Amino acid sequence: MTEIDSTAPDGPEGTGPDTAADSPQRNGTAPAGPGRRAFRGRLPLPPWARKAAVPAAVLIAALLPYAGDVPVIGVVATTGIDWPSALFNMSYFVLLALGLNVVVGFAGLLDLGYVGFFAVGAYTMALLASPDSQLHAHWPWLLCVPAAIAMAMISGVILGWPTLRLRGDYLAIVTLGFAEIIRLTATGSSFLRGERGFTDLPHPPGSYADGSPVFSVTDATPYYWLGLAVILVVIVVVRNLERSRVGRSWLAIREDEEAAEIMGVRTIKYKLWAFAIGAAIGGLGGVMFAGEQGFLNSQTFLLLFSILVLAGVVMGGAGSIPGAILGGALISYIPDRLRGVEVAGTDIFEYRFMFFGIMIILIMIFRPQGLIPNRRRAMELSDRAEEVPVV
Repeated sequence: MTEIDSTAPDGPEGTGPDTAADSPQRNGTAPAGPGRRAFRGRLPLPPWARKAAVPAAVLIAALLPYAGDVPVIGVVATTGIDWPSALFNMSYFVLLALGLNVVVGFAGLLDLGYVGFFAVGAYTMALLASPDSQLHAHWPWLLCVPAAIAMAMISGVILGWPTLRLRGDYLAIVTLGFAEIIRLTATGSSFLRGERGFTDLPHPPGSYADGSPVFSVTDATPYYWLGLAVILVVIVVVRNLERSRVGRSWLAIREDEEAAEIMGVRTIKYKLWAFAIGAAIGGLGGVMFAGEQGFLNSQTFLLLFSILVLAGVVMGGAGSIPGAILGGALISYIPDRLRGVEVAGTDIFEYRFMFFGIMIILIMIFRPQGLIPNRRRAMELSDRAEEVPVV
């Protein structure tokens, strides 16, 4: 069967899988009529304002480490944990949310074992760089980055290949088993050192004029800036993929895999692409995490980690890059902000999961498409709500 040409022109004569999505009724440009609520996928801003919004947002993000010194804005800074450290935690959670969004949001593949790829990247670095490793390779941090990404991509393909015909709950169970296999192997293997873990992991390179290292245990601000730079690169890559034939094929698979296959989309190829790219981003996050912590063991990569990242993607808006960024930041910031805050002698941090549960329930009730939804997904939910008969 011949693969469809996803680059076909838009409009009634187009044959690409995104033709229907580009019609006036689907892209939110159709005027509101009786019984129909108008939806705008973008804010009604002039072109110059939209172009200036991105660099302005990047500048604000880069200056966040100094927000604690501003009288009014400083209230957002964490008290129970160092503010730059909290920002770095947010950066790798955002990175993981972007990677999982490729799998869950773009391709529609429910993955509950994403922490496994995070662990593969971190353990690859530990085996290649730690003096505790039996390999005794002693690689620097920079050399560990491409090796960890490659190993994570390979693990993504290994996971994706036998699950090509699975979907929904069955796929979720298999990916959950993958994450548990990684954790149990790391716990029981002497090669991976179990709970003893790996110590003295190298930090990213760089030094100041006086010879002191840029990346040290005393200041997490450089780690946050590094994470922000990596996030920007990942956003560019993922955004270009979303707008390419690969992204349109993911969309077709997410909406109806059988119909996509009938129309010529090579579903096996593009599902493997989704697993591999998502795993690569997760492995990159693992390298950054291990480089900042300097230590890791098997108890670092619990199933709860995957659940939190998935919750962030859903809260922010599955299939939306800004939504994944916001959701990933929230699932990291909220617990860190609650840490050390006491009410009636009780640390609110102990009830962080209750707050998560309440927040998710409220979002699913009042904004099921997510906080910053994908335009197409928001239109679909709007149409479905209008189709429900009112009794």
